Amino acid sequence: MNQYSDLLKQHFEKHPASSVAEASDAIEKLTGIKRSPTQVREFLKRTGLRCLKVGYVPGKVVEEEKIKEIETYREEKLEPLLEEAVRGEKAVFFVDAAHFVHRAYLGFLWCFTRTFICSPSGRKRFNVLGAVNAVTKEIITITNETYINSETLCQLLFKLASLGLNIPIILVLDNAKYQKCLLVQDYAKELGIELCYLPSYSPQLNLIERLWKFIRNECLYSKYYANFADFKAAISNCIATANTDKKEKLDSLLTLNFQTFKKVQVLAV
Repeated sequence: MNQYSDLLKQHFEKHPASSVAEASDAIEKLTGIKRSPTQVREFLKRTGLRCLKVGYVPGKVVEEEKIKEIETYREEKLEPLLEEAVRGEKAVFFVDAAHFVHRAYLGFLWCFTRTFICSPSGRKRFNVLGAVNAVTKEIITITNETYINSETLCQLLFKLASLGLNIPIILVLDNAKYQKCLLVQDYAKELGIELCYLPSYSPQLNLIERLWKFIRNECLYSKYYANFADFKAAISNCIATANTDKKEKLDSLLTLNFQTFKKVQVLAV
């Protein structure tokens, strides 16, 4: 297959294979050569291909103007703001809500035979509106079992203002309607809290999105909670101890480095 390396490399750059079997079929169609899965796998590695998890890009981000807008915001607004936070001049919190449904979260386990977990029949939701400090990784939350709305965010604003910080507080948050309404903006102004809204279609710039992924990995995937009370307790305890019991892991995850989509490969529709 080595004599067809350039041809095959060009093909797989445009059409990545989802499995060795799929790659083997493509090689046979393009070259007439059929090889075993082991030989194909070794060839792919020699060519420089790696089996990597596909990433998620919000649809509108692939538009050039949107990429430019997001990158300009990151470079000219977000990063200078975080530099001030690192110097201790401001307290920057990333804000977002997570809605944890009491259901089965399927993950991966090292086991001898496939393992199954029960799926709770209820559809109750445990809502968490959170704010994570960009530097200290302190997590402040407001929780309920109904809805997250502008009043919930005002409760979070009051809780943050009550921390007694002697430096300006800035919240980085998305453009959800309840977060941009006049009630929230006026109350934030009254408390002396600055609201910094992210560009649309830029969840990769909101640090707290990684925290929600961390929570799901730590206490939800492949875990079974028979009742809603245990489900809530597990999430609450994980959030409460994340910055103490698992501080090293959390610090590693919540670094101030952000994904850029300027040079990513996007699969054609």
